[in-house]
Amino acid sequence: MSLSVRLRPIRARLLLLLAVVGPGIITANVDNDAGGIATYSIAGAHYGFSMLWMMPLVALALIIIQEMSARLGVVSGKGLSSLIRESLGVRVTVVILGILLIANLANTVSEFAGVAASMEIFGVSKFISVPIAAVIVWLLIVKGNYKTVERVFLAASAIYLAYVISGMLAKPDWHEVTLAAIHPTFHLDAGYLTIAVTIIGTTIAPWMQFYQQSSIADKGLKPADISFERVDVVIGSIFAVLVASFITIACASTLFKEGVTIASAKDAALALGPLAGKYAEILFAVGLLNASIFSAAILPLSTAYVICEAFGWEAAVNRDWHEAPVFFSIYTGLIVLGAAIILLPIKSLVQAMISSQTLNGVLLPVILVVMLRLINDKRIMGKHTNSLVMNIINWLVVAILILLTTLLIIATLFPGWLSHL
Repeated sequence: MSLSVRLRPIRARLLLLLAVVGPGIITANVDNDAGGIATYSIAGAHYGFSMLWMMPLVALALIIIQEMSARLGVVSGKGLSSLIRESLGVRVTVVILGILLIANLANTVSEFAGVAASMEIFGVSKFISVPIAAVIVWLLIVKGNYKTVERVFLAASAIYLAYVISGMLAKPDWHEVTLAAIHPTFHLDAGYLTIAVTIIGTTIAPWMQFYQQSSIADKGLKPADISFERVDVVIGSIFAVLVASFITIACASTLFKEGVTIASAKDAALALGPLAGKYAEILFAVGLLNASIFSAAILPLSTAYVICEAFGWEAAVNRDWHEAPVFFSIYTGLIVLGAAIILLPIKSLVQAMISSQTLNGVLLPVILVVMLRLINDKRIMGKHTNSLVMNIINWLVVAILILLTTLLIIATLFPGWLSHL
C-alpha cells in the first residue's frame, strides 16, 4: 500500500475535525474577557508565580465541565435552556434565566468597559471606541451567517497569542515558573483566597455551558461528531488556560518583582511598558481590546440563545431578522444597553461587576447539578450517559466548585470574613 493511500484516512479525519471544531475553542477562550484578564493580572502582580499551580487543575475542571456540556448538545441537538425547561418546568427556568440575564448584562457592560480602557491606552476616547465596537459586533451577528461568525470568533481566539508573546517579552525565570507550577503553595490570607476563588469563577462561568450547547445545536453537530467535539473542547480549554498562565507570568515577572500594585487590566498594560518594553504594553492592550470585543459579541448572543430556546422562539445566527425577530431583538437590546451604560457619567462600574460575579457564583452550582441530572437521563442521552467513574469525577469537581463559589460569594458579600481564617 502506497504512503498516499495510507494517509487518506488520516487526511479525511483531519478534515472532519476541522469541520467540527469551533464551539469548544470559542467558548473556552471568550471567558478570558476583561474581567478574567484583570483577575490573572492581579494574581501575577500581587502574588507572583505562586498561583500557577492552580492552572493545570483549572484546565482539568474546565475540560470535564465543557465536555459534559458538549455531549449534551451533540446528542440532544438542543440548547441547555430547552432541556432545563423540559426537565424542571417553566417556573424554575424563568428564575434561572432571570439571574443569568442580569449577570450577563452586567458582564456585557464590563466588556465595553474593557474596550474603553484598552483604547484609552492609545489615546482614543470611549465616546468613539465604544459606539464603533458596538456597531461592529452588532453587524457581525445580525448580518453574518453561522460560518462567517465562527471564523471571525476563531480568528479572535488566535489573537490571544498576544498574551503569550507578552509573557515571553517579560523574560521570566523559567526555572522559577516551572517550580511554581508543580509545587502548590497556599496562603490563608483573605486577598490570596479571594483571588484564588475568583480565578475559578472567571474561568468556569454559567453562560459558557449555555453558549457552547446552543452553538453546537446551531451548527448541527450529530452524535457521530462526539469524538471530534471532545478534541475541540480539550484544545480550547488548554489554550485558554495557557493564555491565562502567560498573563499571570507577564505580570509576575515584572510588576510583582518591582512591587507595582494594580487594580485592572489597563493598569497592568500601562505598567508593563517601562518594565517589559513598549511592545509588551501594546500587545497586552491589543489583547485586552480583542478579548473585550470578542466577549461583547458572545455574551449577548449567549443570552439571546438561552431566552429564545427556553420559550420555543426561533434562535439561530443563520436566520434573518424576519425569521428570528425576538432572537435578534434581545441581542440588539443587550448591545445597546451594555454600550450606553459605559457612556453614562458613572465614576465606577466595580459594584456592577462584583454583583455579576456574585450572581454567577449563585447560578453555577445550580447549573452544574442540573447538567449532571440531564447527562444521566437515558431518555435524552441513550448510550452516551456518564459511566460510574465519570459520575464520581464529575460530582467531585462539582462539589469542589460549589465550595469555591460559596467562598467567593461570602468573600464578596462579607469581605472581612476570610481574614478570620
